[in-house]
Amino acid sequence: QAKEMNIFARKKDPIIQLKTRSQPHFFHQLIRNKMSKRSFFDKKKSITTLTIALAIFLSACQPPPQEYKATHYVFGTLVEFTLRNSDPVIASAVVATIGQDFRAMHRDWHAWQPGMLTELNSQLKDGKPHQLDPFLLPLFEQSILLTRQSKGLFDPAIGQLIELWGFHSDDKPSGPPPAEQKIADWVSRAPTMADLKLDGDQLQSRNPAVQFDFGGFAKGYAIEVAQERLQQAGVSDAIINAGGDLCVIGSHGERPWRVAIRDPIKFDVLAEIKLKDGECAMTSGNYERFREHNDRRYAHIIDPRTGWPVEHIISTTVIAPDGGTADAAATALTVAGPEQWLEIARSMRLTDVMLVDINGHIHVSRSLLDRLAWPAERPAEMTIIDL
Repeated sequence: QAKEMNIFARKKDPIIQLKTRSQPHFFHQLIRNKMSKRSFFDKKKSITTLTIALAIFLSACQPPPQEYKATHYVFGTLVEFTLRNSDPVIASAVVATIGQDFRAMHRDWHAWQPGMLTELNSQLKDGKPHQLDPFLLPLFEQSILLTRQSKGLFDPAIGQLIELWGFHSDDKPSGPPPAEQKIADWVSRAPTMADLKLDGDQLQSRNPAVQFDFGGFAKGYAIEVAQERLQQAGVSDAIINAGGDLCVIGSHGERPWRVAIRDPIKFDVLAEIKLKDGECAMTSGNYERFREHNDRRYAHIIDPRTGWPVEHIISTTVIAPDGGTADAAATALTVAGPEQWLEIARSMRLTDVMLVDINGHIHVSRSLLDRLAWPAERPAEMTIIDL
């Protein structure tokens, strides 16, 4: 289920309309909160808390503004932050901290450029236990669980296969696909997250073909961490938009945040979704990153069971309470296809899902259907499923 490490690239921004209102004071709430629930931020927690607390102190006498906006160019594209009802000094401090987190993630979670992950990929081939850095540990803990829940259709251990298809590059791959025998050889070795033994912070692999690539998961996880950062800093209403994949906090005034889903065939708006407080919306599509040869496209989302790119689903959108789950699930359901996506969605305990297959037919869960608004009339080609 490869995704390029330029993991925020070329997705259409959602339609977002913003209003304004007054801002509460968050100093006492921030002091009571931990700055991070995630172990890899522990070493920066004291500095971050002090920085934001100081920002709150300096801004205490300033009238609260209506809205704060900022962008960070990380992970290959612009990540847009919109914070409503937030003081600019406080907002600037916490968003700057998130930007530092993002840059560290991009450096050390990268699948082919030198960093912690590439070093780990090299070390694990010896079959011995290796200590995971706290910056990587939460990635492995959650992705091992998600691989099991998705029955292996989301699996970050297939990095070697992704590289074989030429997607470990900042440039678009070209030329014919890999030799069929090479693909068959990889499938016969069948590396998976199930080959790992994680004991505390000690990681060991019994399969030397295991090579990690978190491209199908890291973006959603990173936005989720940013969402938590904002919540812990006392932000009550915000949206973090990374090329159309996003998480929200609170609401847009008297109504929910509303975001658009891209039509993967016409490349305009397919539908609009109302998001609830704390939700994340992630979309996986096989139409944005591909290799092309003899007028045939080979998508970057690869089925680990066959070693070949998927063709049957062109877009999957998942709404979930956390970005990591939503991102991994969107990948897994795209791989599962029309015949198996329902089984995998139930296994991953999803409720709000929409897929568009290669024929343009829409498959949608009933709970999500109730939250959709169509730009014109509701599509006739639609299958509604109870999850």
